[in-house]
Amino acid sequence: MAGKILTMRIMSKGQVTIPKDLRDRCRLYPHTEVEFVLDGEGVRIIPASAFPGRGQAIVDHLRRHRAPRSLATDQIMELTRGDADHGDGGDDPG
Repeated sequence: MAGKILTMRIMSKGQVTIPKDLRDRCRLYPHTEVEFVLDGEGVRIIPASAFPGRGQAIVDHLRRHRAPRSLATDQIMELTRGDADHGDGGDDPG
């Protein structure tokens, strides 16, 4: 595909279909965030790399704050409910 000129139409909402072969070669997969870079003669579309997208930011946060795998379900529930901080066992209503 190198050197081949492809002509595509910009739709009314500003959308353009990038041919699949080109998307694959440039690693522009569904839901990939892209950057538009103006150069002297036109626009280049490249995968966004400087800042993670919202979804990637959430995944990164979850990976950084992962609970230890050695906790039992009851221990996780205590932490979730805050029972461990109060030292009251959590089940006694009075």
